[in-house]
Amino acid sequence: MTTTLHYFFDPFCGWCYAAAPLLKAARDVTGLRIALHGGGMMAGPNAQRVTPALRDYVMPHDRRIAATTGQPFGIAYFDGLLRDGTAVFDSAPPTAAILAAESLGGHGARLLHRLQQAHYVDGLRIADGPVLQTMAEEVGLDAGAFATALARTVGATTQQHIEDTRALMRKTGIQGFPGVALETADGRLQVVDAGRYLGQPAAWQALLAERVGTPSAAEAVLQTDARMPAGAAAAARCGPDACAR
Repeated sequence: MTTTLHYFFDPFCGWCYAAAPLLKAARDVTGLRIALHGGGMMAGPNAQRVTPALRDYVMPHDRRIAATTGQPFGIAYFDGLLRDGTAVFDSAPPTAAILAAESLGGHGARLLHRLQQAHYVDGLRIADGPVLQTMAEEVGLDAGAFATALARTVGATTQQHIEDTRALMRKTGIQGFPGVALETADGRLQVVDAGRYLGQPAAWQALLAERVGTPSAAEAVLQTDARMPAGAAAAARCGPDACAR
């Protein structure tokens, strides 16, 4: 029996970056398959050019993420990218790149992780093709194979993926990013509040391992989760159009 972790994200969602250690921990859980769902928070008409207003909006979230989880933010991001009025935050290109990487042996999560570092630490423009190509090569993907796969995923394929993601979010009741739902072998979906585990990747990994390994124990944990009050970090998320305040 295989359990699937459905992970709903956006490359420009700060709270998805906060949850990056949780996704990395999940990748090491035996018997757990990870399905990535990019929601296009800043795709299409929602793409945004960097402005002082955008900088003022995202920085309090970034400070809170750093304080809550210990995730690093670089000077090149705060004083470089967020002051670059020519930069555009467009979710579609990095989402297409992640889909391309996933098609090349399931490396989408690794590329997502590197793109988040490139954005929040290195201050790079992760919506730009050359940056996507470089990041793909840095995680070990063949340059030619990635370029070919990316050409297949940009445009209509990525847009369809975003639409499918939002449909699945409506089905599960997930309203923002990051979102997590576990699917059992019989197709049952259970939404999991990953927010309460921000900054606690070991505890998150233990929870997932328990659910994958012992169905009876998993049900007990589900019942416990329902009684646990969510912490302040759990309430923070990114919606389809922006990160919550």
